[in-house]
Amino acid sequence: MALDGIFLSLIKKELEAALIGARVDKIHQPSRESLVISLRTVGQGLKKLMISSSAGTARIHLTDREPENPKVPPMFCMLLRKHIGAGRLVAIRQDGFERILFLDFEAADEFGDRVTLTLAVEIMGRCSNIMLISESGRVIDAIKRVSEDMSRVRRIYPGIDYTLPPRDKRLNPLDFSRDELFNELDKSSSELSKALVKIFEGISPIYAREAAFFACHGVEKIANELTESDKTRLAYFLEDVRDKIAAGENKYYILRDRDGLMKDFCFTKINQYGGLMFDREFSSPSALLDYFYSERDTLLQTKQRADDLFRLLTSLNERVRRRVSSQKIELDECKNREELRIKGDLITANLYRLEKGMSEARVENFYEEGSPEISIPLDLKLTPAQNAQKYYSEYRKQETADKMLRNLIEKGEEEIKYLESVFDSLSRATTEGELSEIREELSAGGYLRSRGAKKQQKPLPPAQYLSTEGFKILSGRNNLQNDRLTLRTAAKTDIWLHVKDITGSHVVIICDGLQPGEETVSEAAMIAAYNSSARNGSNVPVDYTQVKYVKKPSGAKPGMVIYTNQKTLYVTPDMEEVERLKARKQA
Repeated sequence: MALDGIFLSLIKKELEAALIGARVDKIHQPSRESLVISLRTVGQGLKKLMISSSAGTARIHLTDREPENPKVPPMFCMLLRKHIGAGRLVAIRQDGFERILFLDFEAADEFGDRVTLTLAVEIMGRCSNIMLISESGRVIDAIKRVSEDMSRVRRIYPGIDYTLPPRDKRLNPLDFSRDELFNELDKSSSELSKALVKIFEGISPIYAREAAFFACHGVEKIANELTESDKTRLAYFLEDVRDKIAAGENKYYILRDRDGLMKDFCFTKINQYGGLMFDREFSSPSALLDYFYSERDTLLQTKQRADDLFRLLTSLNERVRRRVSSQKIELDECKNREELRIKGDLITANLYRLEKGMSEARVENFYEEGSPEISIPLDLKLTPAQNAQKYYSEYRKQETADKMLRNLIEKGEEEIKYLESVFDSLSRATTEGELSEIREELSAGGYLRSRGAKKQQKPLPPAQYLSTEGFKILSGRNNLQNDRLTLRTAAKTDIWLHVKDITGSHVVIICDGLQPGEETVSEAAMIAAYNSSARNGSNVPVDYTQVKYVKKPSGAKPGMVIYTNQKTLYVTPDMEEVERLKARKQA
């Protein structure tokens, strides 16, 4: 992640403007490695400061979230409440562009004397930590104690003198000259992006790669092999970002892949991924971090909780496919059943020529041109008439099997399509409420054992969008929502859309008696394509018709409908466009 020294300096600037002079109101420790400190400011009300020392999510920023706290506060939380529980934040410091912030609190000791205690927040991957340091520079305690067995480089435990981590001398990314930069580049034989990380203090790999991408037109080069033009472009990029940061004109961006998963963030626009990544702009570093980590954690937790459902659906799908495959083999065996009836007819027509005890009947086949002679096997123990009835019986048995197997195969293929639709809904689920509805659907269908009587939950609303022309567009999140949206919510004259022959959401344009234009229909088709299993495809066919032409067959699975009078539109899903339409609705 790109919470580098520059980004941390921007966080520091934001925190200084919002929190200096604020008094500690409450301190909570929602998890083993994180803190939430509520501070009461003058004129801005209560502000919450999130601090995490978790290896993968280490950070510090303002937050609007309400994490669940344990019933019994951990020891480090109790220690902070004792020492800075009524303290006032008087300063925030950063040593150069090191990934460490020092929060100085003015508080009273056990004798009532005023002292300054420092909360050191170290954002350093696996070595991230939060420590309370006394006025004399000794560690009072840390959220993660580090013994000599755990690290020979740096030990952290109560009573030890606080020392800064080892630090290399590097260039200041916001205060350097071109001569200094070019001199360092000439010394390096590494790839440019890697060289920049070593040359500058506090820059992340993604920012270094972006600088190299701009300087070398997307071609990775060795640092000491850059042309003068490359060097000039590199210096221009770095100086432009530096000047924007100094003037407060830089922006904050989150990067997400085509599946919507958040991958990285930066304090400047990132172009190196082209169409493989999409960005979203935020107004402040705290707003970005709060959204990035809370959404990412929510998605990860949802995916983890959905694992059992993914396994169940995969197992069910494979079981049904094996059953249908076996039935198709049986059906294939029935395709020659007419030969059995013909043999029975030929034996019956030649009863006067046949006797019990014969092993075969050589007769003329009058069903074929020229009546060629054929041999029909007979059972020695049966009379000719009984042999004929045996062939008729086998024919009737295969005739019945053919009808039953065709019906079973049709139902099995419908079940496969249904399970794939549930799988698709599950892959797009982002909240516990959506998972609950999917579990409810599977329980109602007999695929999942019911967990007993539970409090009836209010059904989730469909996802909402707003077209450029001002029409409301609704999209079902799962099969239960699809049924409610199409069969109950939508009016007969509203426009209904669905990807053609592919699993996906039902999408409805709420017309309110008006006729939506081509732009609205195209945007709704984009939403339908994106909220389907074809979201990563191109030229996806989307059918659309009025809701009055959409019917649900009796006994059909949830979300399964038939429709007529449709037209087809071809669109390529675009996550940025879909997010824009959703953001317009939220605005």
